[in-house]
Amino acid sequence: MFAVRYIITLEIYLILLIDSIVPSFGNTMQVTKFDSGTKVVITAPLSLESDSEYRAPNIIQRVLSLLTNVRPGSDLTRLQLPPQFHIPKSQLQCYGESVYCVGSDMLSKCADEETSLSRFVSVVVWSISTVRPLAFGVAPYNPILGETHHVSRGPLNVLLEQVSNHPPVTALQATDEHDKIELLCCQSPVPRFYGTHIETEVAGKRQLKLLDKNEMYTMNSPKLVIRFLPVPRVDWLGNVNVRCHESGLEAELSYRGNSFLPRPSVHRSIKGKIFMSSTSQTIYEIDGHWDKTVTVKDVSTGKTTIVYDAKEALSGLKTPFVKDPKGVLESESTVVWAEVSRSILQKSWDNAREAKTSIEEWQREFGKERKSKDVDFVPKYFTMSHTKENGWDCLPINKLVPKAPILAD
Repeated sequence: MFAVRYIITLEIYLILLIDSIVPSFGNTMQVTKFDSGTKVVITAPLSLESDSEYRAPNIIQRVLSLLTNVRPGSDLTRLQLPPQFHIPKSQLQCYGESVYCVGSDMLSKCADEETSLSRFVSVVVWSISTVRPLAFGVAPYNPILGETHHVSRGPLNVLLEQVSNHPPVTALQATDEHDKIELLCCQSPVPRFYGTHIETEVAGKRQLKLLDKNEMYTMNSPKLVIRFLPVPRVDWLGNVNVRCHESGLEAELSYRGNSFLPRPSVHRSIKGKIFMSSTSQTIYEIDGHWDKTVTVKDVSTGKTTIVYDAKEALSGLKTPFVKDPKGVLESESTVVWAEVSRSILQKSWDNAREAKTSIEEWQREFGKERKSKDVDFVPKYFTMSHTKENGWDCLPINKLVPKAPILAD
């Protein structure tokens, strides 16, 4: 009984503290309607300003919304988030945006550099650019099984698929025939509750291949930490390793944030080094803030160079648009969640709740039907496997990702 009361108290406490709930995307919503009546709703990408682009509705409305679907005796650990607690986009889109929505073409720069060291620095900088500010108290939709997201930016074609729901696993493939680039990701968020905060480890691998250079870079992601006390906030924390086996170069990055009292020098800071794996000899020291600027210092000369400017990379990002409506799949994220997103942006909470519930019920029925027929779900664009040693692994079925009907140019 105490545990239930504690959870209820915590939930209400969080609601009262949240100062950023409803997305304020202004005129950055793209709506495309098919002849059949189906809609595609695309909202502005997460950017440097994302954690300040939200406004809160009435507190009582939030409390009532949270408890609408809760029956006496319900297990609150399985409480479904109401629409007020969502940004109008799927987690699949958030993963994809970190690749195709950026102010400059950082992936091409990785391939264009002449030396292995300069390419490695560019890959490290690109990995930093994939970290985006998030607002406290809101989250993207959990993708449904088989959901896809397909977007192109110039010659870069990006395709994602939700290949598993229990546990959640997302696969991503991006190819650029012009610059001979291939990116493969297989990510599975693992959230854990620690009383005063939630810590989500983004398990899985990210592989970036520069095919013309015969180089493959592997890297992991920082942890997402949502703190309730003393001040509600969202941080990216932890250690990230970037490695290129062919060149023998390696980087260790440490993402840091405030543990208790606010300290601007620590908030969203990043420190690290680039070194030779074989000798551990440091070549560059990395320092800065991932939401401002990051520098590298040549330890042999003492020269410091700004290699990353977040304002330049993550500000003023354009909203993707539909170029070929007939090419958009029914499984596309912006179609699956179109009605929910439209309703959230219009603050039509009853409509948003009804649309979201309809999607969740369809997914449950789809799962029951597969179970009754003893049929496993088979991803359309990836094969997947799992081992104790390496976790989840996803491999693309096709060598190249085709041009997408949605463009981020």
